[in-house]
Amino acid sequence: MASHHSSSSVFTTFKLCFCLLLLSFIGMASAQLTTNFYAKTCPNALSIIKSAVNSAVKSEARMGASLLRLHFHDCFVNGCDASILLDDTSNFTGEKTAGPNANSVRGFEVVDTIKSQLEASCPGVVSCADVLAVAARDSVVALRGPSWTVRLGRRDSTTASLSAANSNIPAPTLNLSGLISAFSNKGFNAREMVALSGSHTIGQARCTTFRTRIYNEANIDATFKTSLQANCPSSGGDNTLSPLDTQTPTTFDNAYYTNLVNKKGLLHSDQQLFNGGSTDAVVNTYRTRSTTFFTDFANAMVKMGNLSPLTGTSGQIRTNCRKTN
Repeated sequence: MASHHSSSSVFTTFKLCFCLLLLSFIGMASAQLTTNFYAKTCPNALSIIKSAVNSAVKSEARMGASLLRLHFHDCFVNGCDASILLDDTSNFTGEKTAGPNANSVRGFEVVDTIKSQLEASCPGVVSCADVLAVAARDSVVALRGPSWTVRLGRRDSTTASLSAANSNIPAPTLNLSGLISAFSNKGFNAREMVALSGSHTIGQARCTTFRTRIYNEANIDATFKTSLQANCPSSGGDNTLSPLDTQTPTTFDNAYYTNLVNKKGLLHSDQQLFNGGSTDAVVNTYRTRSTTFFTDFANAMVKMGNLSPLTGTSGQIRTNCRKTN
């Protein structure tokens, strides 16, 4: 009996250790990120970022969408580590010239402004990666969308990856199955993918990204198609812009989903979410229930902000977001 008792207590201890080990592994992804990370080291950090974002969005509403997209294109490439902000060096080619980013990703100057204000207030403390995460949230709020609590404590990468940017950022040409797997690769389910796609309720897209759709596809409203063709010729004018949400292009709302049901998705990838497939029901839910969309979007943004952050002593806190220290 005694031996049985001691072996069971050893087993219990083993189980406890194993569970603690498992918890520490599970926690590695996001546990180091905390909501009050800068409370003592840079108490004004959040208000500095917020006022700079509000001012940028006030002077150009589109900037809100651009800052939100910067965070997305950062996080989907080796995690939320501000690698997207690095300029090319002799050691590596950065991500700015990748297909999804070239002549497209913008807002770098706003990030520079925010960073220099933070450096003046608390030098060497707030990371560029955290700036992107907070600016994305503040942009959505500035355009009347939902808010969420941003966890902080990400650190900045010392390198970037052109190839990862080219392969990990979902393309506007993807079909539904491709969208589902691109987001699944980052840990998101189909519903979360549809919620995050709702960021296309703001912002604009270049003619080159939707030309094939408006000249070759059938699942598109005729009047919508004609109006787009007037602005996006079948050849040339690649960089001419059209709003992703024609109804309320500078308001973060659920009109994007109404557009999809009316066959007025701008990108091929947008209309794929409502085209007789498995995500039609979610689109209908978000179209009729704005609060459900806002809640799901906010939760998915928190999850995206937790993608493989550098924490502790990994990475660095860049002084200038465009280059390593």
